[in-house]
Amino acid sequence: MKRIILTGGGTAGHVTPNIALIPRLREEGYDIHYIGSYDGIEKKLIEDLRIPYHGISSGKLRRYFDPKNFSDPFRVLKGYTEAARLMKSLRPDVVFSKGGFVSVPVVIAAKNHKVPAIIHESDMSPGLANKLCIPSATKICCNFPEAMEHLPKEKAVLTGTPIRQELLQGDPLDAIRFTGLNANKPTILVVGGSSGSVRVNEAIRECLDDLLKTYQVIHLCGKNKTDAAYDGREGYVQYEYIKKELSAMLAFADLVVSRAGANAICELQALAKPNVLIPLSEQASRGDQILNAESFRKQGFSYVLPEEELTHDSLLEAIREVYEKRAEYKHAMESSQMTNSIDTIIQLINDACQAD
Repeated sequence: MKRIILTGGGTAGHVTPNIALIPRLREEGYDIHYIGSYDGIEKKLIEDLRIPYHGISSGKLRRYFDPKNFSDPFRVLKGYTEAARLMKSLRPDVVFSKGGFVSVPVVIAAKNHKVPAIIHESDMSPGLANKLCIPSATKICCNFPEAMEHLPKEKAVLTGTPIRQELLQGDPLDAIRFTGLNANKPTILVVGGSSGSVRVNEAIRECLDDLLKTYQVIHLCGKNKTDAAYDGREGYVQYEYIKKELSAMLAFADLVVSRAGANAICELQALAKPNVLIPLSEQASRGDQILNAESFRKQGFSYVLPEEELTHDSLLEAIREVYEKRAEYKHAMESSQMTNSIDTIIQLINDACQAD
């Protein structure tokens, strides 16, 4: 039996694409193991799937001053020692890494034990963890055509992001039953990221009276960000967070207003869901969401509304334009070469095993 080690952690974005690959890897006959940090978010997510989980020491490598900069290199070295020991005991045929700092010692240990390692970069330009992994990787998967310019030509492959198949199988009738909304009125789904966006929430609520004249709104606000003052509004429902029902809500929605995290927008592209993207500003991030959104705009997948330009009128205009041109947006996304991300990545994994 072929054996694969998956790795990645620190945020859900470094875990969910790995989870999306697991059903196909099982179909392909792989014995799957996972290496993550001792107690990271990835531990419970993976153990719930009954995948053997191996925790290693993990430290964060920062570009700014922090007292932990003095101790974390020792955690990374310990993590490498533990990863190398696992390479010897598990003897994998291939490693697939979705990134995060826990993956760095795993990928380096794989190379030193002559195990092919495939890494995945979600954003336009590699983050620090993946920059450290690139020399040890045999192939580098990426989401955006522009990302190829930042990667070694002989290693880079445009794949897109693996999408959880359950997201593609939502039933809009389930969303209608869950939300109590009208089946015959255009519906907007608002997603401000896993923790919610105060700025996006405020903008939607400022526009709500005008939006509800034409649309109904499902608003995923983030933890502790719902507002009781808006409860009971006809055509408007709000939730802190949705997991099980998200696929149904995506299927039901005619249009999505979203932040521009790489995994989130790749899910919208896979669903061919017309969207308005409001990327995090450079003041609040390293600017990766702005680059992600601009790539989708150029490809005709998205309408981009910079946060600095977010007003009552600009948001209404963005939503109106996307809704009126929704067929054009859907066609562009359905025509993308990145619609078979899982197939492409599984083929790279199989090829790496055969080459080994």
